Amino acid sequence: MTVKGAISEMMDKNAKIYVAGHRGMVGSAIVRELERQGYTNIVTRTHKELNLCRQDDVEKFFAQEKPEYVFLAAAKVGGIVANEEALADFMYDNMTLEMNVIHSAWQNGCKKLEFLGSSCIYPRMAPQPMKEDCLLTGELEKTNEAYALAKISGLKYCEFLNRQYGTDYISVMPTNLYGPHDNYDLQGSHVMPAMIRKFHEAKENKSPSVEFWGTGTPLREFLYVDDMADACVFLLENYSGEQHVNIGTGKEVTIKELAETVKEVVGYEGEIVWNKDMPDGTPRKLTNVDKLHGLGWTHKVELREGVQLAYDWFRENVQNARM
Repeated sequence: MTVKGAISEMMDKNAKIYVAGHRGMVGSAIVRELERQGYTNIVTRTHKELNLCRQDDVEKFFAQEKPEYVFLAAAKVGGIVANEEALADFMYDNMTLEMNVIHSAWQNGCKKLEFLGSSCIYPRMAPQPMKEDCLLTGELEKTNEAYALAKISGLKYCEFLNRQYGTDYISVMPTNLYGPHDNYDLQGSHVMPAMIRKFHEAKENKSPSVEFWGTGTPLREFLYVDDMADACVFLLENYSGEQHVNIGTGKEVTIKELAETVKEVVGYEGEIVWNKDMPDGTPRKLTNVDKLHGLGWTHKVELREGVQLAYDWFRENVQNARM
């Protein structure tokens, strides 16, 4: 691992920065953070304007725009059901768009690229908390194997470009994220947005109970997405190295504890029912964030406050949220 001097000195506030996936939860948070920090030349494209799975279109975009910096936050994502039912789609879409963007960035002289992975690509039974070097040391979680393999490929492609061509492309590994612009579609969402929506609708409909999958015993870590965006910009400015960096809080809760917190924030007064016939997913997942802390960054938003912020956004945007 090498940590070079702060790149922020070179990173002009008018530097052209391309954020791929700016309409998603992660990309939109990065755009907000860049704007908050005074960056003025942010380039974005909607999926309709630029399909990242089309190599010719991506090559033309990069040749024309020539961004100096790239945040690759575009991805096809989803929960257990979506990942199990669309294995080939998850693998193809993610692998194709990653390769297209990273390769075109390199071909067009991009100074620095940041690839966003996900902590779900660590081995299913990885030692906890998960250090960066446990990647590829064991079998993947079967429920999202296709997504994980694609993400690992993107991360490794950045590493190999650095080795072969001396590029400065870094990868980050965020933990479970939540916040504004999350996906609230119950067929494709992750646990936090699913809980927010279910409790909200149960409260509105005066339902006596809300059902969740599994036993409620798995341990999870959750990071508010604006904290993640702050870490992403911090790392683009301050970190260079072949190894990826975990982004998380280093704190964990059971799914049951999370459900109680969301229930309290939403103000739902009914019962929680656990459907133990359904899968739990990975038993425990916590990132080791010693490396990130050592570089000088720590999270600011604790879970209870973050759930409140996420629920406030959901209530205000319930008509336009991804449902």
